[in-house]
Amino acid sequence: MTATFLDGARRATRSMRHPTGALWALTALAAAIVLVFLFTDLPGKWEYALGLRTRTIAGMVIAAAAVGASTVLFQTITANRILTPGIMGFDAVFLAIQTLVAFAIGPALLVSAPPLASWLVELVLMGGSIVLLYWWLFLRRRLDLHVIVLAGLVLGVLFRSVTGFLQRLLDPDTFAILQDLTFASFTSVDRELLLPTGVLVIVALASLWPIRRELDVLSLGESTAISLGVPHRRVVMHVIVAIAAMVAASTALVGPVTFFGLIVANLAYGAVGHRHLRSVPAAIAIGVIAVVGGQLILSRLLGFGTELPVVIEFVGGLFFIVLVLTGRAR
Repeated sequence: MTATFLDGARRATRSMRHPTGALWALTALAAAIVLVFLFTDLPGKWEYALGLRTRTIAGMVIAAAAVGASTVLFQTITANRILTPGIMGFDAVFLAIQTLVAFAIGPALLVSAPPLASWLVELVLMGGSIVLLYWWLFLRRRLDLHVIVLAGLVLGVLFRSVTGFLQRLLDPDTFAILQDLTFASFTSVDRELLLPTGVLVIVALASLWPIRRELDVLSLGESTAISLGVPHRRVVMHVIVAIAAMVAASTALVGPVTFFGLIVANLAYGAVGHRHLRSVPAAIAIGVIAVVGGQLILSRLLGFGTELPVVIEFVGGLFFIVLVLTGRAR
């Protein structure tokens, strides 16, 4: 019996070392954590609690899918393992929109506006501005991608600086309302936004399926991809549009999270490699494990009232520093 057990353990270890086995293991672990979150410690009136947990789980899964997949794709086109859409200022547009509305009109509009209408406006402004910027610089001006990335980084700093300046001019009550609206939260998502956000993320991911092999070639570098016949600028622009849609949708749903994608993407590379047919699903699965498992540990095991995004940003910041110091940016 002992020998049989050891043989089974060795086979399980070998399957974990194989990328496909590791992906299935991550998927199974994510599904198990979701089930534990849903069905443990249910109160007497379990119907209401189960419905509330289902909404929370749906928001977490959508956010994990959007952030994890968009980070893997963004690091593919930039050939850099420490750059994320959040670091590049994609979510700075979200903060700027909220702050400008609060400064110009007041917080009443932010609070009283229909959630779906606010989501659509934020989606169009965030996604549209990013796509327009990259289209103008990348396709019309034919600039190098790294120059465009630098331009995005500078614009992100500019947006954050303007946002910080305007927030200092707000009265304390308005500032408190604005902080509450712009702080990331996985547990207070609006039910009306789950379906449109989920559909948009699924459509964005499905649009990448026909170019999945071109994405693998892009990982080899721009010159290699062009020499192998990949229409580099067209494929990169397609990826940027998908990234902008996913980041804008998830940010409008749960708020901005800067370092979350950095963690899950690099863990996915270590688990299954860089082939996108495995790395993107692995990043999504790891994201679900991190978010759902982290919320489970914080709220039910430790009983802490700390929001999970605070912990994720802290760990992600340390992870970012480690990647820079160890020279693993590429």
